[in-house]
Amino acid sequence: MAYTVAQLAKLSGVSVWTLHWYDRVGLLKPAWHGTNGYRFYEEKELLLLQQILFFKELGFELKQIRKILGRSDFDKLTALSSHRAVLQKNVVRTNKLIETIDKTIKHLKGIQKMKDEEMYLGFSKEKQKEYEKQIIERFGEKGKAQIEEARKNMADWTKEDGEQAKKAFDSICQELVRLMKKDLPADSKEVQGEVRRHYQWLKHFWTPNRESYSGHGQFIVQSELRKAYEAFDPELPEFIAEAIQEFAKNEL
Repeated sequence: MAYTVAQLAKLSGVSVWTLHWYDRVGLLKPAWHGTNGYRFYEEKELLLLQQILFFKELGFELKQIRKILGRSDFDKLTALSSHRAVLQKNVVRTNKLIETIDKTIKHLKGIQKMKDEEMYLGFSKEKQKEYEKQIIERFGEKGKAQIEEARKNMADWTKEDGEQAKKAFDSICQELVRLMKKDLPADSKEVQGEVRRHYQWLKHFWTPNRESYSGHGQFIVQSELRKAYEAFDPELPEFIAEAIQEFAKNEL
């Protein structure tokens, strides 16, 4: 059976915007196009999408997923066995985190005293640096420079500065979601106006140019950073990424 983009989105829970993006970056191409230009997906593509979702759940960037799936020796059964092993390991870690939560609740209620070292049971120390690591892996020395610039710019920030920056980010994302729900295209005047606000907001941390801002749009989709945008709408990462490409091309 062949599925259109809308049908596959409903079946898989992956947004139409995301499927369009996967096609655009060469991660998941449709099996064929209809005479009306519609994309159609068959079993091979459905299984490939499942693999993409598994790898995303395990924290892989889209760039890494594309490289893995493109290997000549890639084997679905081997990959599924590997996914299962990692997920089982994550279950153990999740159970430890739940245990930490339960102990903390009892501690705060005065029911049971908690040892200091128990407060951090189950947390991954490496996870705290994962975001910066992804930036450096993707952008190299330029990424390091961006991180250092952001640290320098934020060195004297007060609590109020941080709250204002968050409010501005929330406002931009909320407005982009509103425009997206109105089915306005990414290159529309209204959407591009909000992307301009996003660009100005980002300049409080580091100064993007055409290349780096365009790269930042892709980074939103392909890294842990997408979660900050998904909090407003699952389709927002792909939507703003496409809008950023247009802004960078036409305005920078």
